[in-house]
Amino acid sequence: MSRDEQESRDQYTFGDPVTRYARVEPPLQHQDEPAVQRDMSPVPDLGEHSYRGSGRLTGRRALITGGDSGIGGATAIAFAREGADVAIVHRPGEEADAAHILGLIDGVGRRGVAIVADLTDPERCRAVVAEAVTALGGLDILVNNAGKQTAVAKIEDLSDEQFETTFHTNVFAPFRLIKAALPHLPAGATIINTASLEAYVPAPDRLDYAATKAAINNLSKGLAQQLAPRGIRVNVVAPGPTWTALQVSDGVSDEQMTHFDDENEYRRAGQPAEIAPAFVFLASAESGYVSGETLNVNGGMVTP
Repeated sequence: MSRDEQESRDQYTFGDPVTRYARVEPPLQHQDEPAVQRDMSPVPDLGEHSYRGSGRLTGRRALITGGDSGIGGATAIAFAREGADVAIVHRPGEEADAAHILGLIDGVGRRGVAIVADLTDPERCRAVVAEAVTALGGLDILVNNAGKQTAVAKIEDLSDEQFETTFHTNVFAPFRLIKAALPHLPAGATIINTASLEAYVPAPDRLDYAATKAAINNLSKGLAQQLAPRGIRVNVVAPGPTWTALQVSDGVSDEQMTHFDDENEYRRAGQPAEIAPAFVFLASAESGYVSGETLNVNGGMVTP
């Protein structure tokens, strides 16, 4: 299917899911962290031309970490088109991607704000929540999506520093952000954490990353039970192989990048635009009876 044909569809259009998007077939490419999405080949599809809102999040206020690109960026676009005001968090060096997302949020008449932060810093995590609450006038949705993934073939080469940084980014930051956000979250609010297929099927060269995704999945299920009496829901989205900036900043090996389309049953990588509707569903009122759930979006890869 051509890009024009893809852009003529929205998320409500029926069709063959296998051929809805073409294979990515990425050429070998490398960027230093943080990678810039606009410099990728091909550039991931965030639903800029295809996501159609229907008012499902009207009046809601969302904070999305890693919201400048990839799955977080696609979710920010979708939330805004559903009527939410959105604060996105990104690292220094990702300003160009963040500006792209803010432009799309502004384009649908919603409030958007970008917050630059190193989420491995505990105090900065707490400050991020305060800044978002001030900018948006409150908070109803917290999406912990920012992640670190660096492939290392042998455990002997996996440094203590990388292991710790991956956990601080993927597990400690959501823990701190949730604690800081809770005083601001009313009954009816929702927390959505991003796990991964790796939580169930760990790649041998992503030991630290996979372990963090299993941890966030488990943490979310326990927290969902704890927060249920307060009327706050906690859920997880666990994507499969999805074409994002993680892949070009040493998130996968050269061999894995070359064969990135071949991992799932659809025989193509997912696009961020295909993952965002799962976050919309879990943030919306229609999923009010859903908490402690992990929604796997992975092109037919069977999980427990």
